[in-house]
Amino acid sequence: MSAAEVKTEIKVEAGAAALGPEADAPKPEADPTAIPSGYKVLQEGQAKILHKGNEVFYNEAQVTNRDLSVAALRLFCKKREAEIASGVLKRGKKGGGGGDKGPRVLEGLAATGLRSIRYANEVPELGRIDANDMDAGAVEAMKRNVAFNGGAAAAKIRVLCSDARLTMLQAPCAYDVVDLDPYGTPAPLLDSALQCVADGGLLCCTATDMANLCGNNSTNCWSNYGAYPVHRPYCHEAALRILLACIETHAARYRRRIVPLLSLSVDFYVRVFVRVYTSPNEVKDSPSRLAYLWQSSGCDSFYLQPVGQKRIHNGSNKYLPGPGPAVPEIRCPETGSGYIMGGPIWAGPIHDFEFAADLLAEFEREGTAKYAAATKIKGYLLSVVSELPDAPLYYNLHDICKMVRITPPKSDVFRSALVNAGFRVSGSHACPLAVKTDAPPHVVWDIVRCWVKKNGVSAAAVKDPETYSAKLLAKEPKLEASFTVVASAVARQKTDKAPRFVQNPAYWGPKARHGRPDQTRPQPDDNGAGPSGSGTGQSGKKGKGRGGKGGKGSEAGEEAAAAEGQQQEEGAGQKRAAEEGAAEGGEEGAAGEDAAEREAKRPKA
Repeated sequence: MSAAEVKTEIKVEAGAAALGPEADAPKPEADPTAIPSGYKVLQEGQAKILHKGNEVFYNEAQVTNRDLSVAALRLFCKKREAEIASGVLKRGKKGGGGGDKGPRVLEGLAATGLRSIRYANEVPELGRIDANDMDAGAVEAMKRNVAFNGGAAAAKIRVLCSDARLTMLQAPCAYDVVDLDPYGTPAPLLDSALQCVADGGLLCCTATDMANLCGNNSTNCWSNYGAYPVHRPYCHEAALRILLACIETHAARYRRRIVPLLSLSVDFYVRVFVRVYTSPNEVKDSPSRLAYLWQSSGCDSFYLQPVGQKRIHNGSNKYLPGPGPAVPEIRCPETGSGYIMGGPIWAGPIHDFEFAADLLAEFEREGTAKYAAATKIKGYLLSVVSELPDAPLYYNLHDICKMVRITPPKSDVFRSALVNAGFRVSGSHACPLAVKTDAPPHVVWDIVRCWVKKNGVSAAAVKDPETYSAKLLAKEPKLEASFTVVASAVARQKTDKAPRFVQNPAYWGPKARHGRPDQTRPQPDDNGAGPSGSGTGQSGKKGKGRGGKGGKGSEAGEEAAAAEGQQQEEGAGQKRAAEEGAAEGGEEGAAGEDAAEREAKRPKA
């Protein structure tokens, strides 16, 4: 060793001695409950998260989704335990990933981890919760939020950084609950999700790509879901049924089937809760649970044609293609127009009404003290429990009356005419103007014709005999409609003041992806806005609800929703000319499509 090296070593040792024993002491660990600079604390339910700008995706409007999911998970855990106790469901490998420690949950795209933290804190029956995200920044935020909450969240939640598809494929039948809430379509995740959920497990799935599912971007819907959408007033329920059909077809590949518990169209997204069962025999019935949609291009008449059918021959089941065509004539009997086809869609029940009733009881019991969005969710569930289970899709009352240029009757009056004609009728949670019925289209139009006769024909409707409205009214009704109001057709009694369609706060909608400037709503100042679900936006003003404008009081809000609902459905008319051309074919079709494009591009006032 040289003299210079000896001198350097002596200096280093002397410096270390001068620092004393404090130099070797470990640094104190950071307090996980401390709020870092620039962050604010957001509370929802029993969970708190640290949030800063839009660095990790968080949308306060999804409080409805999360409240509903927490309540659904609590109810599912109770039902699962009852099924295990009675021997209907087995614990273990394919009968439950959580075993004796409680149901095991996977949140595939967890972002801030808020949902998983709420599950841990508010559903004590759960076992381990895997909160996964492939974004490193989101994973760090999750770890920070889990540590910030401590307690049950820290004990139960395992934070993963992986592609959700890989996580699910590596754990076949391992999770009792799989929750998917992506930004956009869940389609790429469904195949792996249906492999990792346990037998009898729960799959919770959100889709926010409503433009695709409702028919504004039909080619994307086909590529994502394997179904062609039809842009008509029933498009929000059709969106649910397209998603369910997609889940069902993915499940069938693995000898599994689904049973929908609850399917809701909420604001700007759809949310479904389905149970998944392994049942090779019942998979054979899958085509009979799906249907193609025949839609008249000239009016709102629609027909469903099953993809498959089951017949019993000599005591054995025979599985055959579905009968067709479902339409009564090659041309629409009401307008003489052609048809367009959509689907396949789910044609079975979209709700388990016992589950929905139990869920409604939970929200009525706990109220807004536990669930910030309880009032809004109760409105959905009150509509759900009164829906017809075996009448897919619906008519829009204002839309069918607009077709013949007549002022629509009150909903109870029109519904009574259907009941008086011997048919069943209900509303829908997806639209305040919905008329869901098992009556065939010609009965619906006969009632409309009778209403026109009673109130007088509009000159504009019959001015040109070649228009669809004139052709509709030229037919004599075979049914003599009675508009006497009957109790069984009344949507709700006067004493029932519970709102069905609750108005939203301002700027209550989709949000920009994380990491991008959020221009979808005003940014809060230092004073900030109220906690999520408090009922006011950042400006404190009321905003639009489901299909309508806000107003004073629930009843005024619903009336405004119904009034604006008619305006919103006018967009369907812009596509109708193009669809007529597709049904007719030839040069007329091309001309119709060009006209529709010119109309769509025309500046709106």
